[in-house]
Amino acid sequence: MLRTLLRLAPLLPLLGAAPAMAQMESREGIALQNQILQLRQEVESLRQQGGGGYPAPVPMAPPSRGGVQAGSSELLNQLLERVGALEEEVRRLRGRMEETDYRQRTTQQALEKLQGDMDYRLQQLEQGGGASRPASPAAAPAARPQQRGEAETPARAAPRTAERALADGQAALGRRDYNTAEAAAREVVAAGNASRMQDAQLLLGEALLGQREYQNAALAFDDAYRRNRSGSRAPEALIGLSNSFLGFGAKREACATLDDLRSQFPRLSGNLAQRANEARQRGGCR
Repeated sequence: MLRTLLRLAPLLPLLGAAPAMAQMESREGIALQNQILQLRQEVESLRQQGGGGYPAPVPMAPPSRGGVQAGSSELLNQLLERVGALEEEVRRLRGRMEETDYRQRTTQQALEKLQGDMDYRLQQLEQGGGASRPASPAAAPAARPQQRGEAETPARAAPRTAERALADGQAALGRRDYNTAEAAAREVVAAGNASRMQDAQLLLGEALLGQREYQNAALAFDDAYRRNRSGSRAPEALIGLSNSFLGFGAKREACATLDDLRSQFPRLSGNLAQRANEARQRGGCR
């Protein structure tokens, strides 16, 4: 739980990413960040004192060892309860952000469809054939053959599958077109395809990492790891998470993540092992 607390601190400013909720998210995010910073200070104080609790304010009778231990245990319990409450609040805000992003994407798709329908109708009017053809614009392209010299009406492409979107996103990532890669990843995430969600989050993390949006990338990699902690792509998620931490200067969290990677997947080889070693060198990890 304490490690979770330390990891949450640099991620909370991202809760204001959705435009429609920016003002509300910023207020709640700042409040949560302040609470977590206070908790980190209290935890550091406990560590420096060896877990013995805070010193007594009045040097009267020295407290018994049992009383100090009881006070320390009570304080730690209170800290853990507050951490749990903050984690629940972060999950709630994150869910609202994803819901807002889905609504925005749905609205955008509806607008694009409307624009396509309007373009088609205008084209029919310009060609002077609007009155002699069927009233339904959707049936008109299939009902009549294309005449020579006539401008072609763009066919409405069928929605691409999650596999096709991920393949296109990986191709864009390979040519460093990070915006296109991000759009493909978010398309799969918005579609809610559970079987490809981890792949989509990994692609999203890499795209955001390429754009130097390190904190958003950390969220994407963390989500990818949590979806399948023992899967074949879990090491990629942990390496991406450590690189994201290094991006905004959280070296301690990056090294802790790489330690988790080493303990959970001790037999890494090839490209993954090389990437993990490079991340350790950049972070100065032991």
